[in-house]
Amino acid sequence: MQKQSASIPVRSWDSNFDNGIAVVRIAPEIHDSKEFNHAHRHDYHLFVLQESGLSHTEIDFKKYLIDKPTIIYQSPNQVHRALKVEHISGFILTISNENLNADYLKLLQRNTPIEPLTLCSPTDLAIIQACFLLCRKLYERKDDKLYHLQLKDSCNTLVALLMSQFLKQSKPAEKLSRFEIVQKAFTELLEQNFVGMKRPADYAEALNISVAYLNECVKHVTGFSVSYHIQQRIILEAKRLLYHSDKSVKEVAAELGYDDYPYFSRLFVKVAGITALTFRSKNQH
Repeated sequence: MQKQSASIPVRSWDSNFDNGIAVVRIAPEIHDSKEFNHAHRHDYHLFVLQESGLSHTEIDFKKYLIDKPTIIYQSPNQVHRALKVEHISGFILTISNENLNADYLKLLQRNTPIEPLTLCSPTDLAIIQACFLLCRKLYERKDDKLYHLQLKDSCNTLVALLMSQFLKQSKPAEKLSRFEIVQKAFTELLEQNFVGMKRPADYAEALNISVAYLNECVKHVTGFSVSYHIQQRIILEAKRLLYHSDKSVKEVAAELGYDDYPYFSRLFVKVAGITALTFRSKNQH
């Protein structure tokens, strides 16, 4: 059994990443690293191009088996681990908030979580490979006078290229209905504020609309109420903490803004279908 830590492990920049950007070619030794099998989150954005091979990845309790050319994005909040990797090749880009173009950062925050995306077009795969390769070569040219600027600009171009692939799968903003626009705004607010804002009225006030209209929009698009989404997001974070740390249920409740521990316990059962302690015991690893 893997020893639990006091909190969800966070991988931070090491000395090689002092500029807040790193571009890495996936090498064979990475495949056998036990480090990647341990669940963790990052304090930076992670983009992966898996060109070939097989990987079995878990992101926030969802498992993905990837055996085709695929692009993967993991946000700083997501907890993930590699369950299995075999003969994979590709690239990894890690980049901090400070180095991301502000518009791209907003896009990522608005669309997170983003599912891994298989690249069906050889043309799309080729241009992404070429861009990754260019960024990798620029990353190695550390003696260039404008090293950080050219690396930052090229990597933001790569991010834009990757984001354009993800956005192909979503409806263009100009084609969104009013209901969909409100639902997306609510989802973005929820991701940033779920600990401090727990009532539908909080979100309605922030969006300058009535609670009834917010509920109508969200339910029309998703089939579920605003309260449902708030509770699901809170319990997802609770599951992360229970699974990846040794915090007590009471400590988890307090971290998520619940002073009333019995209420939090009832909420967990309502949403997850089991008690928090049962969830932890069933998912020990």
